[in-house]
Amino acid sequence: MKAVVVKGLELGYALLARVESVFDYSFLADDVPLSTTVSHHNWQNYLYEIGNKPGLRILEIGSREVTGKSVARLKFHNAEYIGFDYYEGDNVDVVGDAHKLSSYFGRDEKFDIIYSSATFEHLAMPWIVATEISKLLRVGGFVFVETHFSYGSHERPWHFFQFSDMALRVLFSKSLGFECVEAGMSNPMVGRFSVLADRYLRFKRIPSLYCHSEYLGKKVRDIEDFEWGRTNLRDVVGETSYPEPSSTLTQPGL
Repeated sequence: MKAVVVKGLELGYALLARVESVFDYSFLADDVPLSTTVSHHNWQNYLYEIGNKPGLRILEIGSREVTGKSVARLKFHNAEYIGFDYYEGDNVDVVGDAHKLSSYFGRDEKFDIIYSSATFEHLAMPWIVATEISKLLRVGGFVFVETHFSYGSHERPWHFFQFSDMALRVLFSKSLGFECVEAGMSNPMVGRFSVLADRYLRFKRIPSLYCHSEYLGKKVRDIEDFEWGRTNLRDVVGETSYPEPSSTLTQPGL
């Protein structure tokens, strides 16, 4: 009987969510770009198309098969594909710490594409990994990162960060020798504060949630002896600026 009640409640919730979906567009933010070329749905085919060519070298960071079978090696069959991961496992060629990525390869080894999916949120110091990627990527090569902006906690205790499109732009900015091709979000989400939240927040809607964030960049020059501590703020944020103070709070009470 309990199982029947639970099933009925689940169906009711699904129906309610479908009815509420007519308001989903109101949760989007005008100033948040949606990825197109390398959206969550498109990025794999895009990389396979530009990378599956003789003579190209492809490196995937976080290549171990965790949630399903990887087809990357098959799709990059004309190129040289190398899978890198923290643990041994299926689809892993090199085991190591991404924070020391360049140390696992020869001084003159370079890659044409370095990419990762659902990995950067598990890196303790992603800015260090960005530097390591820059060391291994040839000038003219591409870096692609897909990670999470809004998503449930997972693979704890090593779930460290969640990234906006702007955060990925900062990690792979011109100060590190990169030019942004596309940065954006995918898979909008709808949220609200739960009954377990502080009383003044309960049931309030939470707009501007997106599951995935993506960044595609091209390395345009080598940067020697790069150090984040010596980096100029303007070089990583570009022409953007923090919003000027306003007398009107956009989210009063938070």
